[in-house]
Amino acid sequence: MGSRFFLVLFVCIIVSNNGFTKGVSGFAANWGTRSTHPLPPNIVVRLLKDNGFDKVKLFEADPGALKALGKSGIQVMLGIPNEFLASLASSVQASEKWVAQNVSAYVTAGTDIRYVAVGNEPFLKTYKDMFLRSTLPAMQNVQAALVKAGLGRQVKITVPLNADVYQTDTDLPSGGNFRSDIHDLMISIIKFLSNSGSPLTINIYPFLSLQSDPNFPKEYAFFGTTSNPIVDGSITYNNVMEANFDTLITALEKNGFSSMPVIIGEMGWPTDGDPSANIELARRFNQGLIDRIIKGQGTPKRSTLPDIYIFALIDEDAKSIQPGNFERHWGIFNFDGSIKYSLNLGKGRSLVPAKGVKYLAKQWCVMAPQASLSDPNLRQGVEYACTYADCTSLGYGSSCAALDARSNASYAFNMYYQTMDQRKDACLFNNLSVITTVDPSPTGNGTCRFEIMMDLGKHELSASRRSSAAAGFRDHVFLAVLLVLLVSIFVD
Repeated sequence: MGSRFFLVLFVCIIVSNNGFTKGVSGFAANWGTRSTHPLPPNIVVRLLKDNGFDKVKLFEADPGALKALGKSGIQVMLGIPNEFLASLASSVQASEKWVAQNVSAYVTAGTDIRYVAVGNEPFLKTYKDMFLRSTLPAMQNVQAALVKAGLGRQVKITVPLNADVYQTDTDLPSGGNFRSDIHDLMISIIKFLSNSGSPLTINIYPFLSLQSDPNFPKEYAFFGTTSNPIVDGSITYNNVMEANFDTLITALEKNGFSSMPVIIGEMGWPTDGDPSANIELARRFNQGLIDRIIKGQGTPKRSTLPDIYIFALIDEDAKSIQPGNFERHWGIFNFDGSIKYSLNLGKGRSLVPAKGVKYLAKQWCVMAPQASLSDPNLRQGVEYACTYADCTSLGYGSSCAALDARSNASYAFNMYYQTMDQRKDACLFNNLSVITTVDPSPTGNGTCRFEIMMDLGKHELSASRRSSAAAGFRDHVFLAVLLVLLVSIFVD
């Protein structure tokens, strides 16, 4: 009996040391991967768990992310980009192949995929009806493929929609209804989701309400204020999030779907790239949002708070900036998982930065001291650098907008140099630049940073070594357990 007790204790120690029982507290986030130097997936998963996120939304079926999420205890909403909608809508076989490769394979390996998000805001007016005909057929085919794969109950279909799919003619939530040009399509989609036991997903952006309308009352974009309220009958709305969400609920009620489950797929605040995008406002908004999540505080029409996926976890320096320069700066963490600003996560917890991040050498590419601002090649060099690297922090109202002309050129040169992994030929610029080991980030401005990129080569080598070490550890564990079993049998 003593040897058997020792064996059980030994195995329990092994399991507990591997962290299989670590709990999370229920936050959800969007994890985008459009980056020139993506944070390694295993580090991102640890970042999620360390900060209490137990749900994550991916915008595409990234193999590294899906593999790293396996057996992590994190629930996954897996996105399908809009460019796949036409092929999935036109072919059941294409949908079955997509589900087999991107859902079944990872579910079998232990990734907890709960939703497949078909498309991403496909009815935006800027798309000019491009996806109107393909979205619902794609949803139907993917749903059929999930059922055929035996995943119909475990994995549900949804479609993340922008809040512009509904509107109000009275400027009050009680006047809410779906946009007239897509009303019938929306009813068909909601009916399909309802029949399959799936939720509707809506993205709500108070930041965009403020950013796009110079007359929008600033305080109404944030939580915890009572200025600029909207009175709708017996209900008073003190922030745009509640009013926006209840406009949707009214639209659902008017069309016979009062109990339709809803997920808020994206909500957050950027930190750069626009005068209204900065550290102070992002902290204020996201802290208010997290406080509501912790309290479970819903809205006047739905007292139970829906799942809200914070947008976003980390910055993406290769994301499209067509909507605005702020698109690359939504993360509550920087591109490398470092903390942008403090947040109170409840129970005395605060944000925890990413661990195990490896960087390139501490050197920067800047404008050479002897170079002249009147050099005809300077403008061309800056434009070239900003074509292939992220210079959005230099824009009007952004964190580095106050740099003088020389520092402005240095910032552009350095971003290109870092994006190109500090290659020697990436700091030439017609002899206008030089490599320095002195950090050129301006003093007195903590938000304007001259970056040093992550060393992806070191991460790949480290991952390979960890894999080998893990294999060796497992071998030693197996031999140790086998030895204990043999001793146990011998003693008996």
